[in-house]
Amino acid sequence: MSLLAAQLPVLPIAIPLMVGSLLIIAGRRWPAGAAAAGLLALLANLGCAVALWRVTADGTVLPYLLGNWSAPFGIVLAIDRLAVLMLGVTAVVALACQLAALDGPLRQGPGFPALLQFQLMGLNGAFLTSDLFNLFVFFEVLLISSYALLLHRADRGALRAGLHYVIVNLLGSALFLIAVSLLYGTLGTLNMADLAARVPLASAADQPLVAAAGALLLVVFGIKAAALPLGLWLPGTYPAAPAPVAVLFAVMTKVGIYAIARVSTLIYGAGAGALAGFASPLLLYTGLATIIAGTLGTLAARSLRRLTAWLVVASAGTLLAALGSGTAASAGAALLYLPHTTFAAAALFLVAGTVAVARGPDLEDRIEVGNAPGRGVLLGSLFLFTAVGIAGIPPLSGFVAKLMVLDAVSDTPRWPLTWSVLLASSLAAVVALSRAGSTIFWKSPPSPQRVPVGRGALAALALLAAAGLAIVLWAGPLAGYMNAAGEQLAAPSAYISAVLAATGWVAP
Repeated sequence: MSLLAAQLPVLPIAIPLMVGSLLIIAGRRWPAGAAAAGLLALLANLGCAVALWRVTADGTVLPYLLGNWSAPFGIVLAIDRLAVLMLGVTAVVALACQLAALDGPLRQGPGFPALLQFQLMGLNGAFLTSDLFNLFVFFEVLLISSYALLLHRADRGALRAGLHYVIVNLLGSALFLIAVSLLYGTLGTLNMADLAARVPLASAADQPLVAAAGALLLVVFGIKAAALPLGLWLPGTYPAAPAPVAVLFAVMTKVGIYAIARVSTLIYGAGAGALAGFASPLLLYTGLATIIAGTLGTLAARSLRRLTAWLVVASAGTLLAALGSGTAASAGAALLYLPHTTFAAAALFLVAGTVAVARGPDLEDRIEVGNAPGRGVLLGSLFLFTAVGIAGIPPLSGFVAKLMVLDAVSDTPRWPLTWSVLLASSLAAVVALSRAGSTIFWKSPPSPQRVPVGRGALAALALLAAAGLAIVLWAGPLAGYMNAAGEQLAAPSAYISAVLAATGWVAP
């Protein structure tokens, strides 16, 4: 194995760290060059995700010891099918964010390319780490970067949303520290594979503490995932961000979903003894309640960006409900739905931001009759395409993904309730998006002002549309891959064995 191949697992963290550090200096003196360097780094990151996919596609779990320190002293990264999926989705969305930022004022912001790289480092680190404390560290890295990215739009609305965002996430960080302290004090480790081996051996006196730590972790990750009632901060925060930043934020809730999936199956999964699967019913009902809240929010939304934010909430609920159904098939269906909803929401945020600029400061993207946006045919077509995708209407990726979710949960005891909520949510999304589109593009008279649509935004939308179309064109192979990833997630013995074998640490 070559030196580069041996270091491949750490490159998705190392590349944005090094490039972001350089761009802090270069961004002020050479903004155009900084943007170009950022794009190259993002392409390299996407290439790393593809290379790791080739290594892990057969089910291989690839561990990596940072600094070659073995557990319990060192930091361990572990790459499996799920981690590679998250790396790939994040790489595409980050590239779309950078492309969209080439048009507007963010291009002139010297800190934007560096902040995007640090955000990417935090996201990738969260997906790759096999240690709970380092998951906390990477959470903080991506959250600090997201604070700064959110406040690039330094108006009163952004400051208010940023304050709420900071307070909620600081509360989540405090609860995270309490949870990891409970686990470390009880079991003596924070390595997730090691925890999976120790949790079944916990004494009867320690089991309530381990369960309490798991419940706290679910609360923390529920905040990140915008689950009801912990996610009411999201509909006010995401619309306040600049459109390219909102594109990137479309993947942020998926970090919480990923963490819930990883911890609930690895540490509290089928092998956890008395604590096995204690969270599954809670995840299902929380997911369904989140779908209902997101659906009501879409029907009540008064702007296109807020409508999209509520759709993100509803999609988070769909993922939680699928994971809470408790089968490998439902987990695989959730993993196919995840990239679809991420790409579709990112595209709709970008269309909404472009509509807001085209309609002017008086109307922006509010769902009110007024001047239709300039370049209405182009923007209307883009809106129609993204709306069809996110609503789950054939033949785009949303239909394939939701159909797979419905099919996967049909064998579970609570399938009638799950089907009813999912189908009603899809119908409500169609109604809300139809109302918004007809009001903005059909009922409004043409605007005399023709605001050009930037090439960067068009390139970003083309990238996201191509990613969504790829889900449709390769639905069969992708469904097979996601089902295999769901099976690997539900039966994590290979993950545990690979990490513990690499570290040389034997759990007592």
